[in-house]
Amino acid sequence: QVQLVESGGGLVQAEGSLRLSCAASGRTFRSYVMGWFRQAPGKEREIVAGLNSGDRTYYADSVKGRFTISRDNAKDTVYLQMNSLKPEDTAVYYCVSTPGVVLYMTPTKYDYWGQGTQVTVSS
Repeated sequence: QVQLVESGGGLVQAEGSLRLSCAASGRTFRSYVMGWFRQAPGKEREIVAGLNSGDRTYYADSVKGRFTISRDNAKDTVYLQMNSLKPEDTAVYYCVSTPGVVLYMTPTKYDYWGQGTQVTVSS
């Protein structure tokens, strides 16, 4: 079993920055795929970024060049650095994890989810 706890969300003005953190506990963190999904009101959950144990990354087109996913294996923590934020980035952001190395785009492929953290970007 893996537990994921997010932090770092909040209210920020457009063009500002936030860093989300996700602390993992339980099974072997470094052998799992880690990622971030988000869900805006009235919209489906969508993948934002993913990272596997080989440091391969994936980014949604909408965040490429603005967001960076990283992990600190010593702290069992994954981060999402979000720069140049836009109002359309407003959503609840979820940390996800699953065993293996495949960076899935589909939310149902991830076994473990955090409780979510709200990110609100004002114009």
